[in-house]
Amino acid sequence: MLIGVQLPEVERPVTWPEIREVALVAESCGLDSVWVGDHLLYRDDGESRGPYEAWSLLAALAEATERVSLGPLVASVSFHAPAMLAKKAATVDDISGGRLILGLGAGWNRVEYDAFGFPFDNRVDRFEEAFTIIRTLLREGSMDFEGRYHTVRESELIPKPRPDIPIMIGSNGPRMLRITMAHADMWNTWHTDYANDPSRLGPLLEKVDAACADVGRDPGEIVRTVALYAQLPGGQGRRAGSSERPQVEPVPLAALPEALASLESQGIGHVMLVLDPIEAVSVETVARTLGRV
Repeated sequence: MLIGVQLPEVERPVTWPEIREVALVAESCGLDSVWVGDHLLYRDDGESRGPYEAWSLLAALAEATERVSLGPLVASVSFHAPAMLAKKAATVDDISGGRLILGLGAGWNRVEYDAFGFPFDNRVDRFEEAFTIIRTLLREGSMDFEGRYHTVRESELIPKPRPDIPIMIGSNGPRMLRITMAHADMWNTWHTDYANDPSRLGPLLEKVDAACADVGRDPGEIVRTVALYAQLPGGQGRRAGSSERPQVEPVPLAALPEALASLESQGIGHVMLVLDPIEAVSVETVARTLGRV
């Protein structure tokens, strides 16, 4: 089972040098991947918080690192014209030497939609059209498409992208799963979706299996991935991006190997750790605990 780590976002103020440091420590300590959130703005209790733009970070991380996979956890297709999102993904993948995992989702945080002028209506309908454009351009390099929300004419990606960039879907919605499971390579769920408790993951895995059956896909072809929230000694509780997200109990560091073993026994192929505190020393501590260093 592969193990990665989410990089700092809005848990506290961070700068690019620290984000880079955390990523390099993760790589040097033997972890398999680093991830960034694709968000623009949060507002809670009258306070505004915002991270760096995700694709700019990914391009920089692609150059700064050498081995780890990297990607958005997950990219909102609403923030970019779909052909441009495919172009960004192909560019970052090439910069990284073929290490991108393209996580995609429909978005959820209305605050940033309104603040940056993106439509929040019909998100699944919009996602379906965008997903068709993105995956076709990445797999085939060119396409024509006319939909209700998106149209591209004689669109091409040049330089031609690697045709097997893994596409990961971050959603548990039945319709989203039906739309994507015929084409996706990976599936992801956030830690709050299963209360951060591996014993409660089963119903979500069953949803993926059912969606695969609906579209005639072998469920074994989908790599299952999950985010897991873990707390180290001294952690004060992770400050989530929005109060809309439910609060869950973190997995203590001492219990982390057992939690990961439980996830692996359920067929999880990749875990993205969300750490409290999210900093370089935490990443090294976790890597040593797991015998990765």
